[in-house]
Amino acid sequence: MVLVLALAVSIWAIGHLMKVPRSARFYMLGLLYVAVLIVQVVLPVDHPLRVATGGSAAGWLILGGIVALGVGYAVILRRVKARVQDKDAAQVPKPDPGKFRDGELERYARHIVLRELGGPGQKRLKQAKVLVVGAGGLGSPALLYLAGAGVGTVGVIDDDVVDSGNLQRQVIHTDARIGMPKVFSAQAAMEALNPYIQVRPYKRRLTAEVVGELLADYDVVLDGTDNFDTRYLVNRACVAAGKPLISGALSQWEGQLSVFDPAESGPCYQCIFPEAPAAHLAPSCAEAGVLGPLPGVVGSMMAVECIKLIAGAGAVLRGEMLIYDALWSETRKIRLKPRPDCPVCGTGPMNDAAAIEADGANA
Repeated sequence: MVLVLALAVSIWAIGHLMKVPRSARFYMLGLLYVAVLIVQVVLPVDHPLRVATGGSAAGWLILGGIVALGVGYAVILRRVKARVQDKDAAQVPKPDPGKFRDGELERYARHIVLRELGGPGQKRLKQAKVLVVGAGGLGSPALLYLAGAGVGTVGVIDDDVVDSGNLQRQVIHTDARIGMPKVFSAQAAMEALNPYIQVRPYKRRLTAEVVGELLADYDVVLDGTDNFDTRYLVNRACVAAGKPLISGALSQWEGQLSVFDPAESGPCYQCIFPEAPAAHLAPSCAEAGVLGPLPGVVGSMMAVECIKLIAGAGAVLRGEMLIYDALWSETRKIRLKPRPDCPVCGTGPMNDAAAIEADGANA
């Protein structure tokens, strides 16, 4: 019997060193036990192998019974414990999304003392859901400041990965995360900054097939993309869903932003930009270059407008566009008006739903 027990210990130890799963090791011990029983039953009493493995099946049957009782007790205990945990979990009240947890009031104290924001405004931020389209130059500061401000749920959609050329301006990413999808890099940074918020990363391209369903779960949309096709798509979807759109754009030393909200009598993006400009008139950042801190300025302004919009503080840039010239340190605002013949929010030939369907057909 000692020989068999030593063999069993050896099987377990070797399996552990080789990182064999516990279930496989138990299976091997079971085979060894069955083999020993067969030896005890089949071979004659005086057979050397039978003598070396105990000489009698009785001892092994008793040992097997004890082990079986122990295993059965463990299984029953585990099931009882699982039932108790399930019952306790069912009795725990669901967390109130608007209720602050320990540590949050101190975290947002500088917000709460602001007369225009206060506790009610901070509570609205905690209950809010904001979708940021693009985790690049504009999305990076916007995402960080929305997370720091305590916006309860922040979604971010982007199909790109971090590369070294992003790090000159996309401050949410790090050198260690080069090659990582931008949405997961952004999620890591936001959750490290504020563990009290929920981040929803969508590693995919925004298309007409998913944009309507995606926007339905959010209150405000921030568009920080760098191509006009996506901008027009997001604008149409926001108009169709009645959601405010905060849009920013960059070009070398200059940035601009506005809040497009036709549901509140403001213009939509396509009212102001009826058609995409020719490629040579609106080169990308990769082609024309962009000052590193500029996206930080404009993206932070987008976060400010989002916070004001959610909390109902001050006057947002609805019907206005703010233009910032970093080279000459100048800012100016221009008035924007809805265009009656706009095909998205006006009485033009193509309404918003038709436009989204057309986008889906062309995708």
